[in-house]
Amino acid sequence: FFVLPSSSEGFGIAEKIVLLAFISAVILMAILGNLLVMVAVCRDRQLRKIKTNYFIVSLAFADLLVSVLVMPFGAIELVQDNWIYGEMFCLVRTSLDVLLTTASILHLCCISLDRYYAICCQPLVYRNKMTPLRIAVMLGGCWVIPTFISFLPIMQGWNSIGIIDLIQQRQFNKASNSTYCIFMVNKPYAITCSVVAFYIPFLLMVLAYYRIYVTAREHARQIRVLQRAGAPAEGRQHHPDQHSTHRMKTETKAAKTLCIIMGCFCLCWAPFFITNIVDPFINYTVPGKLWTAFLWLGYINSGLNPFLYAFLNKSFRRAFLIILCCGDERYRRPSILGQTVPCSTTTINGSTHVLR
Repeated sequence: FFVLPSSSEGFGIAEKIVLLAFISAVILMAILGNLLVMVAVCRDRQLRKIKTNYFIVSLAFADLLVSVLVMPFGAIELVQDNWIYGEMFCLVRTSLDVLLTTASILHLCCISLDRYYAICCQPLVYRNKMTPLRIAVMLGGCWVIPTFISFLPIMQGWNSIGIIDLIQQRQFNKASNSTYCIFMVNKPYAITCSVVAFYIPFLLMVLAYYRIYVTAREHARQIRVLQRAGAPAEGRQHHPDQHSTHRMKTETKAAKTLCIIMGCFCLCWAPFFITNIVDPFINYTVPGKLWTAFLWLGYINSGLNPFLYAFLNKSFRRAFLIILCCGDERYRRPSILGQTVPCSTTTINGSTHVLR
């Protein structure tokens, strides 16, 4: 949300080269990864049957827009130490920044709620909760809610009430004759924006993933107890044990995946949103380089999401290999007649979800 460079904090030539290489890699990773996710779901019929993948595709679209409409302009200003696109486009670019990054975070929240209902609730509850209409409403909310903290207040100037003089002072540098795209916020906007865009979704994600983790551990414990007890009938021993082992491994991996997801999300966004609230209360004394580092750390999350939510999934990996290898038959799914448990879904409590 903030880009606050100044000539006193300008980067040297060597630093700019390193920055440009790093930022280019982040943008390229985000574009290719999110495009691959969207194409995989569009081409793979089995992936389209899984409800959670609708959220993943919409998340990939939001992250793709971040990498195309937001990151490049921030990178140009960072390297050139100057904003050359005018004041109006600065407002538009800033509004897009807030809109798309918030939409990305809200999608992560919806994915956590979907997986909570799929894993922790009974199948009938999941089917009642995750109807097509409710999924459409949740996806709509992920895009509509951010407009109330992005385009509406920014275009109206609500975020700058009481700090206009400070903003104008930082927009121009007479010594270097440079102009900057400055986005600073007053205390009410900082608190409101941070709570809506991060703290509420973060709290919901923590609660949902904690319950998922506890449920997965409990399932794994029950399966180990049943395995120690042995099967009741010798003729049925082999198949239940094989199926139980499959479920135990799946749920254990699901729990580990959730820890990775939450860890990366917190690492990428917590520093920025903590500083976002603290800065107005310490008279905007946070250094520009620190703001830039925290902002790009959050942007990196848009490049990591395809890996966290899709590349860790076996079905997605197979779809990616088919796309990248031009439909090589080696990576296509085996015939359903030869499968006991479909590779594309995981069944927990009788419902399917995408954690593999």
